[in-house]
Amino acid sequence: MGRRSDRARRASRTAAVLAVLLGGAGATHFLRPRGYDRIVPTGLPPRTTTLASGIAELGIAAGLAVPATRRAAGLAAAALFVAVFPANVKMARDLLDSPRSTRASRLVAVVRLPLQAPLVAWALRVSRHAPRR
Repeated sequence: MGRRSDRARRASRTAAVLAVLLGGAGATHFLRPRGYDRIVPTGLPPRTTTLASGIAELGIAAGLAVPATRRAAGLAAAALFVAVFPANVKMARDLLDSPRSTRASRLVAVVRLPLQAPLVAWALRVSRHAPRR
C-alpha cells in the first residue's frame, strides 16, 4: 500500500466521522427540538429554524458520505458551522445570565464557542482532501 492510498483512506475515515457527527446532530433537531428552539437568535422563527438546520445537517452528512459530493459537502459543513455560531453565543449568554444554570453548564457553553474554529477547519480539510471528479 502506498502513501497516497493511506492518505485517501484516512481522508475517507475523517469524512465519515464528520458525517456521523452531523447526522447525529441533525437527528436530534427532530427528536428534541425544544432545546434547539431556545437558542435560535431573536428575529428568526424558532421551530422553522431548528427544523431547517436539522435538514441541513442531515443533507450535509449524506453529502459527506458520498465521495463524489464530499468536496461540496465539506464546504457546506464549514458554512453551517459558521452559521450556527450566533446560536451558540446566544446559548452561552442565556446560561451566563440565568441564576438557575449550573457552573458546569456555563463553563461548557463558554468553552464550546472557540471550538467552532476547529470544526470549520475540519470541514474545510475534508473538502480539500475529497476525491477530485
